[in-house]
Amino acid sequence: MTQSKSGDTVRVHYTGTLNNGQVFDSSKDRAPLEFTLGTGMVIAGFDTAVTGLSPGESITTTIPVDKAYGPYQEEMVAEIERANIPADFELEVGQRLEMQVPGGEAMAVTITDIQGDTVTLDGNHPLAGQDLTFELELVEIM
Repeated sequence: MTQSKSGDTVRVHYTGTLNNGQVFDSSKDRAPLEFTLGTGMVIAGFDTAVTGLSPGESITTTIPVDKAYGPYQEEMVAEIERANIPADFELEVGQRLEMQVPGGEAMAVTITDIQGDTVTLDGNHPLAGQDLTFELELVEIM
């Protein structure tokens, strides 16, 4: 039976859970995730786990922090003045925003706190600092 390898475009069903068993994402009720192995389209550990699977094969794997979204970095958290955000923009904790950083690059941040005129923004990926467990099923090699 054919096994998936770098350069193959694959379709995968997955369910991702945290160490406490909480499901953070799943493709079960939608189309399988489609990506090309070895191109960096998914986190490194996910790519590695799918490589070598045959269509119809399922595995459960735990991807450590360094092969997932990396460690949580306190230096990615910043407090800014509310005045630096357009006044007509309604803010709420948990909201994801895109902001421009020095150098002109766009960066996704999450509002983690609002205290008076101060807004706390976290530039870490929401899953940074966590090992991730995935149930994977290779549906198809295209």
